[in-house]
Amino acid sequence: MREYSVPVLVDVPSSAGLADTVFRRAEQEPGAVIMRRKTGSGWPVVTASEFRDQVVEVAKGLIAAGISHGDRVALMSRTRYEWTLVDYAIWTVGAVTVPIYETSSVEQVRWILTDSEAKAVFVELDEHEETVREAAPELKPVWRVDGALEPGEVSDADVAERRERVGIADLATVVYTSGTTGRPKGCRITHDNLLFTARNVLRGPLEPLFATKDPAALLFLPLAHILARIIQVVLIEAGAVIAHTPNMKNVAPDLQDFKPTFLLGVPRVFEKVYNGAEQKAISGGKGKIFARAADVATASSRASAAGAPLGLRLKHLLFDRLVYAKIRAATGGRLSAAVSGGGALGERLGHFFRGVGIEVFEGYGLTETTGPCTVNMPYGNKIGTVGKPLPGVSLRIADDGEILAKGRNVFPGYWKNDEATAEVIDAEGWFHTGDIGELDADGYLRITGRKKEILVTAAGKNVAPGPIEDALRAHPLISQAMIVGDGRPFVAALITLDPEALPDGASPAALRTDPAVLAQVQEAVDRANLLVSKAEQVKKFTILERDITEDSGHLTPTLKVKRNLVLRDFAKEIDELYDGRH
Repeated sequence: MREYSVPVLVDVPSSAGLADTVFRRAEQEPGAVIMRRKTGSGWPVVTASEFRDQVVEVAKGLIAAGISHGDRVALMSRTRYEWTLVDYAIWTVGAVTVPIYETSSVEQVRWILTDSEAKAVFVELDEHEETVREAAPELKPVWRVDGALEPGEVSDADVAERRERVGIADLATVVYTSGTTGRPKGCRITHDNLLFTARNVLRGPLEPLFATKDPAALLFLPLAHILARIIQVVLIEAGAVIAHTPNMKNVAPDLQDFKPTFLLGVPRVFEKVYNGAEQKAISGGKGKIFARAADVATASSRASAAGAPLGLRLKHLLFDRLVYAKIRAATGGRLSAAVSGGGALGERLGHFFRGVGIEVFEGYGLTETTGPCTVNMPYGNKIGTVGKPLPGVSLRIADDGEILAKGRNVFPGYWKNDEATAEVIDAEGWFHTGDIGELDADGYLRITGRKKEILVTAAGKNVAPGPIEDALRAHPLISQAMIVGDGRPFVAALITLDPEALPDGASPAALRTDPAVLAQVQEAVDRANLLVSKAEQVKKFTILERDITEDSGHLTPTLKVKRNLVLRDFAKEIDELYDGRH
């Protein structure tokens, strides 16, 4: 199949704005619990009216500070209650949120603040404020997300007037995404992009997930990422209870305490859950039992459509008591469904978790498509695919296999970069994703490759290899550098030595393990890492025994690395970088 479309389920009126739901819910159900904020004594509730009132207070402060309709306001913080609060306050006054990853380098922050022409910025921690002040010393004001803004003489009526001016065509956020040229491009995402996507997801593929009793979700992925952001909007629109975890180290205990019914994750999160359960079993002398339980869970999932034979069902009942129930308990005991995006989950994990009783629905999309283009769904989860198009979305497979998308989820273009927009949106309105895939007879999409060079780590972090590779190649001892890490737990590098920089008669093969050479290369890696965020930094490297050249077939005539050939020919060296790491 070359093209597949799903009809729109929910239209969004032109006068709608993202913040309207907050105010409507507060009017209709003022006492409804919509969030819980973690404290030392538990998870105290935030009602619909309390959240609305706090949004209004922040909105008054923004208006008093001179933030006008359409102004960009940056937000650099970990995932926490105040992130959502500030985001909705910015939308209430018709301004535009510019999220910044809290791990971003000074250079990255400088570019985003300058390019977006941000009028102000919210930060969470001292280190964030220091980074912002170094990146843009002239930028004022710099507010703390948990601080109070002076409301001045601004009234509730003033806030209402500003909110009523917001329509679906207005810009809601500019989300910067890495590009192969190194300069992040700002994706212009409108109120329509977010609302249309969220409301059609809720009436379509994910509706059963929020039909459970007291639906609740724990957000821990960075809200600077479009995937977590659209899920935030989905949860607000669904009326589900939201909690936040700013520190990934606390996810496990917070899952047990908060007891969510729904979870958003990236493949690395589910891999960690699996690995943690396996290691705990091994350390307790029950490694063989876990291995058999994993096999039975996977087999049960694969057989579920046709019906598992009696023997397999009996084994599943046994292991449910011995193993699966403990895994479910570790997630709080109420979790039955999760959505995974930002990278390939893989059939192994998909079948394992479904067999355990936690179904993971894999989806696919980009920042430019406001997160998801496709997602699997309850009663139609085809593991190994990324699901069908969302309602209102059309997919087309181009002649070269590239996935094209069209719909109101597709962004209007890049911020101040019409040339880049024209490169990805053609005359017929199709967005060219840069990914390769195929549609099956039922309209399910399977990702088979990537045209572009962006890497996506197992944690869902997009990494543009160009800037750090260029920085590494600047070292006189280094000839070539290629970043790897697609689908892996961290970023690593393949390094080759420049034969002309070596002592006479010395070969790269002889010096690749020399302590002095390794020290110099490590210095180059350390310097290059200063240019990127922590998640993009090179954690390990290996020096290859020979250079990669045009003669060896690994470089084009213009000296561009043929990544697919390097990945193929040096697969062993790449695997060794990750041996023993989970």
